[in-house]
Amino acid sequence: MPNLYFCQPHAKNQGMLRAVLSIKECERVVKEHPATYIGEQFPALGNSNGSANDFAVISFRAEETTKAWRPGYYRLDSDLTKINEAILALSR
Repeated sequence: MPNLYFCQPHAKNQGMLRAVLSIKECERVVKEHPATYIGEQFPALGNSNGSANDFAVISFRAEETTKAWRPGYYRLDSDLTKINEAILALSR
């Protein structure tokens, strides 16, 4: 199952696991908060544009991939509060 991490560079938080999602749940979150594929390595703080802003990362292992998702990491640059609200809405 894909993992969703919250990253807060200003707090030197490399990534805190926030949720473990099914593929279907992941697609519901990404529908509201678009994700950009960033590669096969977890993003390092300070090594990418906009790194001072908080962001979320979704990770997919090779056995979890589909036609829409390849193995690696996807970055969501939406506000973490709004992403959290989308995660909480999944249980409703």
